[in-house]
Amino acid sequence: MAGSGDQGRERQPAKQSSLGPGTVPLGSIRGIRIATNWSVAIIFALIAIGLGTLQFPSANPRQSALTYALASVITTLVFFASLLAHELAHSLVARHYRLKVQSITLFLFGGISQLSGEVPSPSAEVAIAGVGPLTSLLLGGVFVGATALVAGTSPARDSVPGVVLTALAYLGFTNLALAVFNIIPAAPLDGGRLLRAVVWWRTGDRVKATVWASRAGQVVGWVFIAGGLYAFFITENFSWVWIALIGWFVTSAATAEARQAVVTGELRGIRVGQIMTPQPVTVQGSMTVSSFLDGYVFRLRHQSFPVTLDDQHTVTGLVTFNRIKEVPAARRDQTVLADIACPLSDVATASPDDSVADLIPRLTACADQRALVFSNGKLVGIVSPSDIARMLDRVHAAQRYPAWGQRG
Repeated sequence: MAGSGDQGRERQPAKQSSLGPGTVPLGSIRGIRIATNWSVAIIFALIAIGLGTLQFPSANPRQSALTYALASVITTLVFFASLLAHELAHSLVARHYRLKVQSITLFLFGGISQLSGEVPSPSAEVAIAGVGPLTSLLLGGVFVGATALVAGTSPARDSVPGVVLTALAYLGFTNLALAVFNIIPAAPLDGGRLLRAVVWWRTGDRVKATVWASRAGQVVGWVFIAGGLYAFFITENFSWVWIALIGWFVTSAATAEARQAVVTGELRGIRVGQIMTPQPVTVQGSMTVSSFLDGYVFRLRHQSFPVTLDDQHTVTGLVTFNRIKEVPAARRDQTVLADIACPLSDVATASPDDSVADLIPRLTACADQRALVFSNGKLVGIVSPSDIARMLDRVHAAQRYPAWGQRG
């Protein structure tokens, strides 16, 4: 699955904010930040306990409890490494097509690649979406092949512990299942992206393609929910509840995508200059958080401020009130705004003549879904969610009362 995150004296709060609450950074690969959500601990424990108490003992009896425990933990770690490889494949191909890859986060239902930017063509969509399941398919083939090789040769069969064979078989099956599940033609799954690419190619309409894929995701999600709950009540097997939870996730994500696609379609033809707040108030990066709170927060209604170099008009980032709130009170006198600002490279930028519909997919969590507007290298405006909402209200009013729209 794929999706859209950040950055360090007191830069710590900013980093945590951009990755989301309850998210722990793990490092980076090829410049892509890797993180895990607290919910991974739940599924990690469930998988490890299931392997250590059920699967390994039933397939390989009379082994020590320590053997089962070590095998289950190592197998679970490799499984999550496989999930990471799946998402990393998405990210690296997306980077090839000049999308910005901000981070990969593992969470309860798998992983998500946080991308910003819009896929340039249906063929690029196919490449980015398809490489994930292909990676899982290849990994599954490698593990199944290793299982068959070890089990089918006498020296190896006699020398390799049975738990290793069981682990290899488990990893092969789960990766193959991951590949198959992800090609279901329903957003936000990779198959939904492939469906979107096909519809986009046939109709030439990116928004319509997104709506189709999202509607398919909603249908599939409700099928999973209804089927999972029905099977649970019939069998009283809690595994079916997990299917229902996956359905809930798919339905929720697909609904959000459909809503954004509709909004994007409604804002076609609207230019950034028509909705932006002009001449935004800027703050110097050397200003401390306490000085900012004393001098700005009660005087101005704004929730975000472009950050500039001292005595210059060069914009280096954007600081939002949400990022400021995360600085502990005891650190506000020592923390300057430049330390906690979302860097300009992570802020969506546009010119006044750019389309709002093209800007929306590039908005990032790092900047609290805000964008900076430049004209000839000079900052001329800022776009916030409320600016977009106001324009949507006008569009809806014009649709409801065409004569009003003509006068406006």
